Amino acid sequence: MTRIADLVDVPTARLRDSGPLRSPMADGFSVRPWSAFEMAALDPAWRDLGLCAETPNPFYEYWFLAPSLQQFDPDGRVYLATHIVDGRLVGLMPLFHDRSYYGRPLPHLAGWLHPNSFCGEPLVAPGFAELFWQSLLDWCDSNRRFSCFLHLCNLPVEGASFRALQDLCGREGRSLAAVKHVRRAALRHGLSPDRHLAEAMDKKRRKELDRKRRRLLESGNLVFSRHTDSEGIDRWIDDFLNLESAGWKGTQCSALSSSPRTESFFREALSGAAHDGRLERIAFHLEGRAIAMLCTFLAPPMAFSFKTAFAEDLSKLSPGMLLQVENLRMLERDDIAMVDSCALPGHPMIEQIWPDRRELAMVNIAIGGRLRRKVGAILSSIEMRREAHRHDRT
Repeated sequence: MTRIADLVDVPTARLRDSGPLRSPMADGFSVRPWSAFEMAALDPAWRDLGLCAETPNPFYEYWFLAPSLQQFDPDGRVYLATHIVDGRLVGLMPLFHDRSYYGRPLPHLAGWLHPNSFCGEPLVAPGFAELFWQSLLDWCDSNRRFSCFLHLCNLPVEGASFRALQDLCGREGRSLAAVKHVRRAALRHGLSPDRHLAEAMDKKRRKELDRKRRRLLESGNLVFSRHTDSEGIDRWIDDFLNLESAGWKGTQCSALSSSPRTESFFREALSGAAHDGRLERIAFHLEGRAIAMLCTFLAPPMAFSFKTAFAEDLSKLSPGMLLQVENLRMLERDDIAMVDSCALPGHPMIEQIWPDRRELAMVNIAIGGRLRRKVGAILSSIEMRREAHRHDRT
């Protein structure tokens, strides 16, 4: 499975890299262990690519992916596919070799994600999507080892890169199978915050939220805050981690602070995003105590709701939902066309207030020679039938 909690369990089989690293900005397409890069040298070009990518993906930007690799892949088993044209980084994507495909022993190449990473779109500069995919697939054909196909998870179907990949595979007669689709809540620009809320919720539910807000106000000094800079970021992160760990995630040891790796990753990623102006954080504090918090990555023309937490002892007053009402002010930003909730489909809270959806696909792409591509296409077809059967049963 491509989304893994700990790369300690990744098999020792390694991809074949592209040879000695002469320079991090040497022209051409290459695939090398991320640990072979001098990250500081790649940093400026990587950040520039993140800012101009045709389809934004903060989860592959430098300030997010670098701490992810450092914490979850300390042995350097994940590779970075990079494409340099005229000294400019125009494409980047992490890859690894996996022997387990959703619990089944099926070796494959895959784009790398971890459980706190919610989009598998490569970072590609405008106009270079087809060139990047062509180079990546050519490399996969020649370096497939025992892999049956290339698996890519959480690709936005409306993205320019996905369309370019479909067109390329169609022209080459290369099988591309969308083995699964997910539709998660999204907030699209258009209506004012008040109008959006009126259309998303009936009058009775809105009055109930107003009553709960009044109850909170009567309970003490209720303060709402919104920040898009890095001032006070360390204290904000401390408050968030404490708030999250005080709830059911802390009890089940799934809170970010339950593991030194996830806590360190979270601190580094949020601090990096804040210092780059890529983070919005909002919160309610009651008598100085954090009772609801939300951090959102800004990647115009998109934003991504990354993590939220609320005080579960106040759940009857819905502080988390009230914070989402405040979050509707995102609709007033002219630079944000859509906010991706990053939530699981069917999320009981966010889908009450965000009726729009963003569709993402999990795809298998045939690689290798004619026979291997045919085998890969057959396996993908079987997986599609299994998924359709699971969908029919639910």
